[in-house]
Amino acid sequence: MEFSGRSVVLTGVGREGQVGEAVARAFAERGARVFLVDRQDSEAQARSDALIAAGLRSAALGADLTDAAAVEGLAARVRDATGGRLHALVHLAGGFASSGPVADSDPVVWGRQFAINITTAYLTARAFIPLLRGTRGAIVFFGSEAALPGARVAGISGYAAAKTAVLTLAQAIAQEERDNGVRANALAPTSIRTAANLAEMGPDAAYVTREAVADVVLWLCSEAARAVTGQIVRVR
Repeated sequence: MEFSGRSVVLTGVGREGQVGEAVARAFAERGARVFLVDRQDSEAQARSDALIAAGLRSAALGADLTDAAAVEGLAARVRDATGGRLHALVHLAGGFASSGPVADSDPVVWGRQFAINITTAYLTARAFIPLLRGTRGAIVFFGSEAALPGARVAGISGYAAAKTAVLTLAQAIAQEERDNGVRANALAPTSIRTAANLAEMGPDAAYVTREAVADVVLWLCSEAARAVTGQIVRVR
């Protein structure tokens, strides 16, 4: 899985120890030029600086991905930097919060889960699909095991519903963009061994490693997966 000469945008690459950091490094070590996006410019810059210090190609960009105008501006900056040729978009931005039992839930928490998980995915895909058409590129979304049939979702309906919408978005794009050569797939991972999850859940919980997740993402964006689109890949 070599990505020399290819450009990849990764959203949600912020805090150290999170999955985006590992995915970005995996792409960069295989020759990709990575554009790391986070709401906090300083966080994206820190992750980018670490890659540059290792002799890899990286740039940091800050944007509020719930703001349509900000996302359009982000896409314009990437278009100018790449000559309009983007090879992959990996949308890791999102977040988790328990909304509690539906009857007792806070509409603000529900709305926030939709904003950070599905609205960001929609706006980002909408802005970057035109750049992916020229390269017949790939999009990878991050859903969740909580969005799969039979999952235990009591108390987390906001998160589970938002991630289910992300899976539907991936399916829609796969169908709409098939003739343009753009493929869209989604991961549905169990808990990932990140710094945040370790702090909250402890070291003994069942985790999938960041590196295992990165391997699946890179494969979906590689030439080996050229015929793969509209799939939900469970990672555990």
